[in-house]
Amino acid sequence: MLSISRRNLITLGASFFAAGALAGCGDGKAAPGSAGASGKTGSGYKIGVLQLVEHGALDQTNKGFVAALDESGIAYTIDQQNAQNDQSACQTIASKLVNDGDDLIFAIATPAAQAVAGATSDIPVVGSAITDYAESGLVDSNEEPGGNVTGSSDLTPVADQIELLRQLLPEAKSVGILYCSAESNSTEQVELAEEVLEDAGIAHERYAVSSSNEIQQMVESMVGKVDAIYAPTDNTIAAGMATVSMVANENKLPVIVGCDTMVEDGGLASYSISYYDLGYKAGEMAVKILTEDANPADMPIEYLSSDECQLIVNQATADALGVDISMLEDAQIV
Repeated sequence: MLSISRRNLITLGASFFAAGALAGCGDGKAAPGSAGASGKTGSGYKIGVLQLVEHGALDQTNKGFVAALDESGIAYTIDQQNAQNDQSACQTIASKLVNDGDDLIFAIATPAAQAVAGATSDIPVVGSAITDYAESGLVDSNEEPGGNVTGSSDLTPVADQIELLRQLLPEAKSVGILYCSAESNSTEQVELAEEVLEDAGIAHERYAVSSSNEIQQMVESMVGKVDAIYAPTDNTIAAGMATVSMVANENKLPVIVGCDTMVEDGGLASYSISYYDLGYKAGEMAVKILTEDANPADMPIEYLSSDECQLIVNQATADALGVDISMLEDAQIV
């Protein structure tokens, strides 16, 4: 059975991504003209959603958020917007949601939250799929946000993911770290991975892309230079994971990844949080703000506990690479 370390979580002092095309009200919301659980009448609360890009983890975050709203029983209408990984689109959409007079805005991923936070200091903003709110300039501190922004963090157990790499690939002497240099939270995870690899005596090198157009060439450049790839929860890499796995698996280059949906898209394995649960937690926070007058300034950033992490392995990828996964007794196989 895989033995999981908690060093990364202790170091950071923390317990611990519906598609963009969704719109309107789903099942479970109070009908327009009726009173929801909050007592607000008419069509209910106006909620705007800005999702950075469409990929599995962020989609699951969105679904979890909507599920929490539905299960609360509040009346609401929702405006789903997707920026397609375009920062200028983030800013345009953020301005639209603010000008629409939404009661609350849900921002999925760091660039989306930064755009919304830059557009309003009055409308409550709940974020998710964001690793470190304070480091990203969204809050004063993760314990005491101090403004109109709060939310749930997708801090993942980086040290445990590197330990997983070591167990599955004991002969690996060098690791390439694949990420997008434009994402601040990715850089933070890269630094954490480097610390763990350094302590383990494993050579490592950064392979950074600035956009999805560079992914295939970058992965191809790693062939013959590293024994394995580590890809953290990076939105650009996650959205292009099919390309990563196509090139890597063809060249017998195992990829340990930051989340479950990246495994589903061809990565070898991960020790992952649930992005659906992450979004659900953010949805619960939003309901408290809307119905209980909770103040984002006083709501600490929330994390998923280590018990909520899932070991997940792609059987087809393991077979293609010739990697023995029999020792991972509790793994979810996809």
